[in-house]
Amino acid sequence: MTGHPYEVLAAQRLLPVLRNTDADEAVRATTALLAAGCRAVELTTSTPGWAGAVARTAELADAHGRPALIGVGTVTTAAQARAALDAGAAFLVSPYPAPEVREVAARRGAVFVEGGFTPGEIASAVRACGAAKVFPAHVGGPGFVRSLRAVLPDAVLIPTGGIGPDDVPDWIAAGATAVGIGSGLPSDPEALAAVFARFRPAVPAGPAVPAGPAASAVSAVPAGPAVPGRGVPGDPGPASRRAAAPEFRP
Repeated sequence: MTGHPYEVLAAQRLLPVLRNTDADEAVRATTALLAAGCRAVELTTSTPGWAGAVARTAELADAHGRPALIGVGTVTTAAQARAALDAGAAFLVSPYPAPEVREVAARRGAVFVEGGFTPGEIASAVRACGAAKVFPAHVGGPGFVRSLRAVLPDAVLIPTGGIGPDDVPDWIAAGATAVGIGSGLPSDPEALAAVFARFRPAVPAGPAVPAGPAASAVSAVPAGPAVPGRGVPGDPGPASRRAAAPEFRP
């Protein structure tokens, strides 16, 4: 596994989306997720003090000693995009088409998962970035993702909205690369670890990527621009990681 967010998400399968009451709560929740075997976590701009929470968690490691990949969601403006990247965000996520964010991401060489709901919006996001957040996913259901996968076979598709942990297998079977989860994760550490262990590859640090649609999503080259990845254990920090990481195309 190279450490690129798309590949990490394809292996992790489950992307926690945190909306907390303050930055301290976000840091505690992120720390618990990392200890449970999660590596990629999405904080959101709806959390007061979110940029500080990103900065405090971007240098943490997961349970296997790999650098955490802290993303920032609900990014809809250029100012938010710049603040998130300056704080050390590994990737950006928007809930709907966000041209300002796309521009900042392209200029900064950042990973951006742009949101969309219609096939046109999702295809546009995929052409630009290789990935799309399908939101609100519960409106269309797994069948909608299955239809999208038929026409976007190499896309990284991350349905989010109204999905619980027990629903994840249905969405993966329909062609989702990973699934955003905003609620329903257990608070008990052992139970939380069991959720991520259910989807974790047999060799966490190895190069294998799960078979099926997610595998092609992280191995094929989309028509959009290349998106650089994140570094590996022992690297010097977020800024250096973004500058030095090898190119990865989903």
